[in-house]
Amino acid sequence: MISVEDYLFFVDDALDAMITMVEELGEVKADLRPDVPGTNTPFVILTHCLGVMEFWAGLAVAGRRIERDRKAEFRASGSVAELVVRARQARVKLAQDLSVLEPFAPPRMDVKANASQATHGRTQGGALLHLYEELAQHRGQMEGCRDVLLAPWARLVPQG
Repeated sequence: MISVEDYLFFVDDALDAMITMVEELGEVKADLRPDVPGTNTPFVILTHCLGVMEFWAGLAVAGRRIERDRKAEFRASGSVAELVVRARQARVKLAQDLSVLEPFAPPRMDVKANASQATHGRTQGGALLHLYEELAQHRGQMEGCRDVLLAPWARLVPQG
């Protein structure tokens, strides 16, 4: 397992890149998506990533009771400025959650909602690797989405 400081460096790289993308897209384009079934807006992607952070670090590592509406994450829209504030607050909370990290210990709360979570839910370290995996995956998804949103030929639609 790497140090918490090293881990947060990689998280910051992914999270800061997503924050920058929604800021650069602005209020209108951050709430649009390519006209392709199954795609999400950059606003939705970042909102979902904040839910991922809360679940895997807050619940699995810190053992906090959380209230997460995963389905609502995929309908999210609103103010980019407020989303950026929430993202920065989530990053501070992540560092606080990691202050009690025991990488080889089991999660402090049960995270095995389904069989696909059995592997990355065995240890707190595994939960954090999964958290970063999600951030990295969604960062790439957002980069592709951003590129399409900025293309002059793009057909764009609101989320939903």
